[in-house]
Amino acid sequence: MFQFSRNYFILTILLFLTEITIAMYVHDEFIRPYFGDFLVVILLYCFVKSFVKVSVLVAASLVLVFSFAIEIAQYFNMVEKLGFQHSKIARIVLGNSFAWMDLLAYALGILTIISIETFHLKGKNKIHNRM
Repeated sequence: MFQFSRNYFILTILLFLTEITIAMYVHDEFIRPYFGDFLVVILLYCFVKSFVKVSVLVAASLVLVFSFAIEIAQYFNMVEKLGFQHSKIARIVLGNSFAWMDLLAYALGILTIISIETFHLKGKNKIHNRM
């Protein structure tokens, strides 16, 4: 079940650096709030696939459920209820405001992952079938 994937790990690092760059330097009304959320589920998916050998749908589903759970926790102000309102790290990781559009961004990110992985796997199968 546990297996290190160098390719997914490299993607994880690149996506993490992209997220940091967005957080530090982009202060607009689309890239930071929506594209950042779109990318974060792809980042989490790549992180999971870096260390765990599971199917695309299992990894994608776990990431989507986790992302939705974090967003729902924001709806219920869990950072404050847990007493972490003064922790900058907790506010960054758990967030502090619920938005329906974030759920859409997460779903679109996961659909993108499933599409890319399905296309990639079909391409691999075509190559293996020719050999």
